Amino acid sequence: MPQAQPSLDAICRAIESRDGKTLASFYAEDAVLRIIDQMHPPSRPQEFKGRDAIAAYYDDVCGRAMTHKTEDGIAQEDRLSFTQLCTYPDGKRVFCSATLAMAGGKIARQTAVQAWDA
Repeated sequence: MPQAQPSLDAICRAIESRDGKTLASFYAEDAVLRIIDQMHPPSRPQEFKGRDAIAAYYDDVCGRAMTHKTEDGIAQEDRLSFTQLCTYPDGKRVFCSATLAMAGGKIARQTAVQAWDA
C-alpha cells in the first residue's frame, strides 16, 4: 500500500524552518530535482538525481543564513506547486517557483525556476 504523500503544508513548514533533513525525506529514492536559473538555462538545467544528491543540496541551502517564505501553494492529486522567496541577511533575494510531481507517496520530480537579485 502506497504511503500517504507529504502535504503541501508539511513541505512548506520544512522549507520555512530550513529543515533539510525532513525535506529530503519527502523525496523518492530515485527522485529528480531540476533547477533552472541564469546559470542553468532550460537547455542545461542543474539536476540532482536521487534522494542522497537532493539531501546534499538541501544541506547546503538550508545551512545558509537566510529566511524562506512560501506562498501561493496549490495541491491537486499528484501535483503540488508553490512560490518561495528567500532573503539573505544583506537583503538580496531569490524568488523560486516550484512544481512537484508525486508518485507512491513521495516527490518523484521537481522543477524549480529561480531568479536572483543582481
